[in-house]
Amino acid sequence: MRLLTHNLLASNVKGAKTGFPLKIHVFVQEEHETAFNKAFLLATLRKINWIAFREAADSLGVPNLPELPPDLDKCDDSMLRKYHHALMEVHVKEGYLICPDTGRRFPITKGIPNMLLNEDEVC
Repeated sequence: MRLLTHNLLASNVKGAKTGFPLKIHVFVQEEHETAFNKAFLLATLRKINWIAFREAADSLGVPNLPELPPDLDKCDDSMLRKYHHALMEVHVKEGYLICPDTGRRFPITKGIPNMLLNEDEVC
């Protein structure tokens, strides 16, 4: 699971107020080099929740991301490469996501988060 995916997920467990952002607990983490695409990165910066993204990156040990979202008109390649690394190259292979409201754990197995709910957890 990449941090791009993490930024799109929320918990819908009964009793969750927002279910976002999910906390990450990692057992196995890998890095895989991917092609740098500046246009894609700029497009995602417009849509991503920066605070949730930065917290998730910090929890995975990815340093040097700015505290506030970068200004799209002033993004240099150095900053975009740090963003690219955290967003696209860091993969959570095994672990779980934790709902911030209920504490419900969702397993991540072979890089795939399982967000399925049990029948008694559905609103």
